[in-house]
Amino acid sequence: MIKKLAKSIREYKWPSILTSFFVCLEVVLEVLIPYVMADLIDMGIYKNDMNVILKFGALLAFMSSISLVFGYLSGSFCAKASSGFAKNLRKDMFYKIQNFSFSNIDKYSPAGIVTRLTTDVTFVQASFQMLIRAALRAPIMMILTLILTFTINSSMGLILLVASPFLVVGLYFILKNVHPSFKRVIKEYDDLNKVVEENVRGARVVKSYVRQDYEINKFENVSSLIYKDYTKARKLLALTSPLMQFVSYACMIAISWFGANIIVNSGGTMLDTGDLTALFSYIMLLLTSLMILSYILVATTIARPSAERIIEILEEEPTIKNPENPIMKVKNGDITFKDVSFSYAGDISKLCLKNIDMKIKSGQFIGILGNTGSSKSTLISLIPRLYDATAGKVYVGGKDVKEYDLKVLRDSVSIVLQKNVLFSGTIRENLQWGNKNATQKQIEKACEIACATEFIDKMPKKYDTYIEQGGSNVSGGQKQRLCIARALLKNPKILILDDSTSAVDTKTDKLIRKSLKEKLPKTTKIIISQRISSLQDADLILIIDSGQIVDKGTHSELLKRNDLYKDLYEAQNKKGGKTNAK
Repeated sequence: MIKKLAKSIREYKWPSILTSFFVCLEVVLEVLIPYVMADLIDMGIYKNDMNVILKFGALLAFMSSISLVFGYLSGSFCAKASSGFAKNLRKDMFYKIQNFSFSNIDKYSPAGIVTRLTTDVTFVQASFQMLIRAALRAPIMMILTLILTFTINSSMGLILLVASPFLVVGLYFILKNVHPSFKRVIKEYDDLNKVVEENVRGARVVKSYVRQDYEINKFENVSSLIYKDYTKARKLLALTSPLMQFVSYACMIAISWFGANIIVNSGGTMLDTGDLTALFSYIMLLLTSLMILSYILVATTIARPSAERIIEILEEEPTIKNPENPIMKVKNGDITFKDVSFSYAGDISKLCLKNIDMKIKSGQFIGILGNTGSSKSTLISLIPRLYDATAGKVYVGGKDVKEYDLKVLRDSVSIVLQKNVLFSGTIRENLQWGNKNATQKQIEKACEIACATEFIDKMPKKYDTYIEQGGSNVSGGQKQRLCIARALLKNPKILILDDSTSAVDTKTDKLIRKSLKEKLPKTTKIIISQRISSLQDADLILIIDSGQIVDKGTHSELLKRNDLYKDLYEAQNKKGGKTNAK
């Protein structure tokens, strides 16, 4: 785990090393100061020698100043290293997510990914910061403190050695019981983010159904769980402070008692006042170092579940990858399915699509009709390799889609999905997702085909009009037409509209189809729709049911032989009790 996370340090390797280096120098000076202080007391203050007092006083002032400088440098490099590490960690995860296939994305909820990129990274950053600044500080301080304590008096050193295991054992049992609580808290943060995300996205629905109280109650339930588990964990961690104080005071009492007896019995020959003062300082330094170790353990305990979740993202391998020697050009818009079956779970016994065979010639207009859940969207998602077929093969331009470079293939296949997404930015910026180098003329042509020009020209800033996040300041029909224009700017060989004109009126729908047919004669056009009027001009209409093509033909052929198609057509075209059948 540590090795995997350490790869994100990269250019911040030297700041991390320098942090530890300056911490070591700072610790050495901190430990030597009480030793020099003991000589100041015994050789200067106790003997009333002003020259010695000034000499050691100046030395202590110099050591303190240098220690302060080392502390500042270690803190500065630590801030740079930890912030840079967190930046790289977020970047690495985000980059990894961008390369996920749809099947990878399906494994994680959006709220869970957001938590990993924010809360989890923050916890891991805090742990890393603690490690590079304190991981060396505590053990070095412990070792030097024990060495100098035994140098002053071996009996006093034994007191510290005996006391240390009590603190270590106590901290171990506290942290062992804390970890499960923090692990639950991290997962509960996912649930909290999910509740907030759903509520914000569905704010209009919540208000229209007057469900604010229900949403508040749902939020409070998740929030209460976080409070309960987090409070439980923090209560256990709070025991570290009284445990530390108990061991510290016990050591002070023991050293005061035995130290006083040694001074009195030896007449100051085995231990003097300055040495006793230094010992008190070393008690605090030793126990402080143990406390620092406990904080490191606390930070790593909190960060461990987060680190595991981050590693899960970093180690996730995309299920769809480029071949070794990919084809870099799609010849045309021919599409062939040969005995294709598909399962989201990759299980042949749980198929969504079954034994699909079809051939589409470049430039054809294909309509797809079927009930909700009949796997129409699943079928078209196999063409640009958003998913890979579980069995059988899909061909585009006469080549297996698995032989193409992914970017080349997806640039040649434009899909306007059911859920139309616009990003915050201007209309122009959103359209240029299809082609970042698109000229104004190309943008206007695409918008004209998509029948988007009529409403864009009425906007105050036209193509520079700002689109709010999610396209909340444009209507559903306007959003669909902008998404169609964006797809057209890719100049695709295959254009797929997945129920992408459902929010526009029938007149506009007809105009869009007419424009596509007239101005994109060489582009293969696939339209999925519940409206037969949107499909009746198609060269071929596929009827899909339960993941299978149950019938196919032209509009007139299906009207004659397919009762389901005929009933649906008549139901959608009734006028005054009569059917408007052709």
